[in-house]
Amino acid sequence: MIDQVTDIQVRRAKPDDAESLVRLRGLMLAAMGADVGGPDAPWRATALEWFTGQLASPDTFAAYVVDDPSAGVVAAAAGNVYVHAPGPNDLTTLRGHLFNVSTEPEFRRRGLARACVAALMDWFRDETGVGQVELHATDYGIELYRGLGFIEAKYPTLRFRTTRA
Repeated sequence: MIDQVTDIQVRRAKPDDAESLVRLRGLMLAAMGADVGGPDAPWRATALEWFTGQLASPDTFAAYVVDDPSAGVVAAAAGNVYVHAPGPNDLTTLRGHLFNVSTEPEFRRRGLARACVAALMDWFRDETGVGQVELHATDYGIELYRGLGFIEAKYPTLRFRTTRA
């Protein structure tokens, strides 16, 4: 049996955490119903390269993780900053995107994801110029985000996928 975490230690992810971020992303996507394939699925190599590159851009990307002494990284949340046109309710030209919030199944319901998201929100507030942070929530995680002050947008997100040859 795994002990309950009583003192959550969150740290900013380092370049050597990229593999853990990919692994946790796979768990998150699988929980959302995506077919993530096996350990050599092509998306994993692309994601590893992407996370490695993003971790080298600390002004526009951050990930926060929680380690377990024997299991390694067991929870994470990531976010990036992107350019966005200002509007009457937000004069800033930067927005934040929160994503990749995931916890190993046997470590869930202990506040680890909440601690990672809270650390990421501190980064957005204290170290970037973003005016708003957006995310896509699952039914499983929406109460976490509401509890942290996120509200539903008035307009739904729609998506159009382009095809590449």
